[in-house]
Amino acid sequence: MIKSLAGVAVTLVLSAAPAPAQTIYPIDRAEILIGAKFDFKIEFPGLVDQARLKVTLNGADHAAVFGQGGTFTAREAGRDQSALLLRDVSLAKPGPVTVEVSDGTQSRTVTWSVYDTGPRKAKNVILFIGDGMSPAHRVAARILSKGIVEGKSRGKLAIDDMPHMALVATAGSDSIITDSANAASAYATGHKAAVNALGVYADRTPDPLDDPRVETIASLAKRAELAVGIVTNTEIEDATPAAMVAHTRRRAAYDAIVAQYFDAKPDVLMGGGSANFLPQSAAGSKRKDDIDYLARFRDAGYPVATTASELNALAARPETRQLLGLFATGNMDGALDRKFLKGGGVKKFPEQPDLTEQVQAALTVLSKHESGFFLMVESGLIDKYAHLLDMERAVYDTIMLDNAVRLAKDWAKVRNDDTLILVVADHNHPNSLVGTINDDMTAVPNVPLRERVGVYDKAGFPNYPAPDAEGYPSRVDVSRRLAIFSASLPDHYETFRPKLDDPNEPTVKGDQPDTFKVNDKYKDVPGVALRFGNLPAMIGASVHSGEDVILTATGPGSERVHGSMDNAEVFRVMVDALGLGAGR
Repeated sequence: MIKSLAGVAVTLVLSAAPAPAQTIYPIDRAEILIGAKFDFKIEFPGLVDQARLKVTLNGADHAAVFGQGGTFTAREAGRDQSALLLRDVSLAKPGPVTVEVSDGTQSRTVTWSVYDTGPRKAKNVILFIGDGMSPAHRVAARILSKGIVEGKSRGKLAIDDMPHMALVATAGSDSIITDSANAASAYATGHKAAVNALGVYADRTPDPLDDPRVETIASLAKRAELAVGIVTNTEIEDATPAAMVAHTRRRAAYDAIVAQYFDAKPDVLMGGGSANFLPQSAAGSKRKDDIDYLARFRDAGYPVATTASELNALAARPETRQLLGLFATGNMDGALDRKFLKGGGVKKFPEQPDLTEQVQAALTVLSKHESGFFLMVESGLIDKYAHLLDMERAVYDTIMLDNAVRLAKDWAKVRNDDTLILVVADHNHPNSLVGTINDDMTAVPNVPLRERVGVYDKAGFPNYPAPDAEGYPSRVDVSRRLAIFSASLPDHYETFRPKLDDPNEPTVKGDQPDTFKVNDKYKDVPGVALRFGNLPAMIGASVHSGEDVILTATGPGSERVHGSMDNAEVFRVMVDALGLGAGR
C-alpha cells in the first residue's frame, strides 16, 4: 500500500511540473566581443501572445538596446511554438548582461559577459590547427623527425618550442565529445556550438541555413580591413576551414559553404575540394546546380592554381593579392604518400603542393597587405588518418605541420616577431604510444605479431632510418616500429604493420543499411589478428575523444596562453592580439 501511494505521489509531482522554459541564443554564460555581430533568438515551448512578451537586457527593453524589435513568428516551422529573432545585432558596452524573457506565464534569465579588447599588439595572427592531433602524434613526430638516444630527444619540434602553453577543453554545447565543426567554430567565433554546426547556434527549425549566426574572426578581420587566408590539405569545404567563414548547422552542406566562401572573399583560399566549385555538368563535379564558382572567383580577380608549380609562380607575381588554390577534387594526399609511397590520389594529382609550399605562398600574398592579416592553416589529414587507424600517415602529417610552423616562425622572426602564432588541435583522438612492435625476433620464429608488442623495457627504441632534411625517415616498414593504438575501435583486422599501398581501410559497408563490417582485404596478412571493436556497428572508424588538447603560442599576445583554457577562449586571445574590439 505504501509503495502504491508513493507511485501516485510521483505521478502528481510529474504532472504538475512546468513546461520547459524558453531557449535563448546566445546561450547562458556566453562571452561576446564588443561590436561583434550575432543573432538573438528566443524559442518558446508553446504559443505566445506577442502582446504579453517582455524581453529586457539589464532591465532595458531589447528593442531600445538593439535598435530593432526583431521578427516575431507565432508558429515557427508550422508548429504550435512561437519565436522571436533579431538578426545582426551587437552590444556596444563591455560588462555583464542579464537577459530576462517573460511570456506572461513563464520566464527565463541568462547572463552574458561582454568584453572589449585592448590596443592592438600583433600585426598578424596565424592559427595552426592539427586536426585531431593527439599528444601521441606529437611525441611520435618528435621521435621520427629528431631521433632519440638514451631517452633524450635530439631536438625539439617547432610546435613545442614556444614560450607559452595551455591545455584546452573541447566540449561542445550539446556533448562532451566535439567534432571538427563545432570545435573549429569555437576558435573562430568564441561561442560554443553543437556537433556539425559552423558559426551558428543550432536551433529547432529544419532549415540548416537559418540558424542564429555569430560573427567569425574572418569577418571581424575583414571589417577591420585586414587580409584573411585559409589554408588546408583537406577539402576546403571541410569543417575546420569552413568554420572560419561559414554559417550552417550542417557541415556537409558543401555547395552552400562554397557560396559563403565567395560572399566572404578571403584573400587566400587553398586546399582540395574543387568538385564543389565545378558546375554539375563538368567532369568530377559534386555540385547539385550549374553554378561555376571557379569562373566566379576568376571574374572576381582571383588567379587559380591547380598545381604546386602554378601556386609558386602565381604567389611570386607582385600583382597577386588574392589567390585561390584547388589541388584535388577531394582531399589532398598526405606527406607519406606524396613523398614516398605514391599511394592515395597521387597518381591522379601528381603535383600537389606540400603544406609548407601552401603556407609560403599564403605568407607571400598576405604580406602584401600592409594592414596585416589573419591566417588559419590546417593539417587536416592527421584526423582522417587517425579515424582509419593509419598511424604512420598521421605522424608524417604531424611532421609536415611542424615544418610549416617552423617556416612561419622563421618568417615572423625576420619581421621583428610582429606575428602571434598559435598551434593547437581542434579535438583529440584516443591514441596512445604504448611501446614498439618488434619484427626482428629471428631467434624465436613464428611469434604472433601481438606477442611482438614491446612494453616497458621490452619497448626499447625504434630503428627508423635517420630523417631527411625535412624530418622524414625514408621508410616506415622497419623491424622495430612505434606502437600507437586507439582506444576506440570498430571490428577490424589488426595487421600491426604500415599500409604501403594506400591509406588503411579497416571496414567496409555492412550487409545492413548504415552498418559496417571488417574489411576482408587484410585477413590473410601474416600475423593478422581479428579485433572485435567497442563501437556501435554503424560506426566504421575510430572516433574522437574528449581529453584536453595542447595549445602552444609565441609572439605578441601569446602571454594570454597559460594553464587550463576553454576552446572559446582561443578566439579571445586572437581578437585581443589584433585589437578587434569596437573600441579599436
